[in-house]
Amino acid sequence: MIEFRDVRPADVDAMVEVQNAIHRAGLRAAPVDAAFVTQRYLDGEHTIACTVAERDGAVIGFQSLKRAWADNPYGVEEGWGIIGTHIHPEVGRSGIGRSLFARSLAAAQAAGIRHIDATIGVDNAPALAYYAAMGFRPYREGDQAVPHRFDLEGVEPRRPRAPRLR
Repeated sequence: MIEFRDVRPADVDAMVEVQNAIHRAGLRAAPVDAAFVTQRYLDGEHTIACTVAERDGAVIGFQSLKRAWADNPYGVEEGWGIIGTHIHPEVGRSGIGRSLFARSLAAAQAAGIRHIDATIGVDNAPALAYYAAMGFRPYREGDQAVPHRFDLEGVEPRRPRAPRLR
């Protein structure tokens, strides 16, 4: 059974492993460490939500949603949402991302976010397919990554569905 909950400081090492598994699969440019994960996902005044997916007590994925700030490294317009999805490659394509997005979408709506950016590496086919399935569309040029957007205006909240078990 997969459970979803807010991130906790004790999740840092498991989140590092998820991102490094993505790196080992060739879908992330560089490995990360605990300091990176703590700064990026647990600390920060811009965080709206960070949800983890857990199976049998182990974190197998997470999704972060932040409010874009002035001069952010992604070039996202201030006030938009910035989303990042990280699913362990061994459990990809099982509905976890869709369930995480339903939670992030509800958090974005509650926070008054009107647009969400997902900047996706041009070589990350699984992420490009995932965000397209969630309704994100490219909206501007990028070098090694393609910025995609999701517009919340007129969107009804999605109910989380139970992920498929493997």
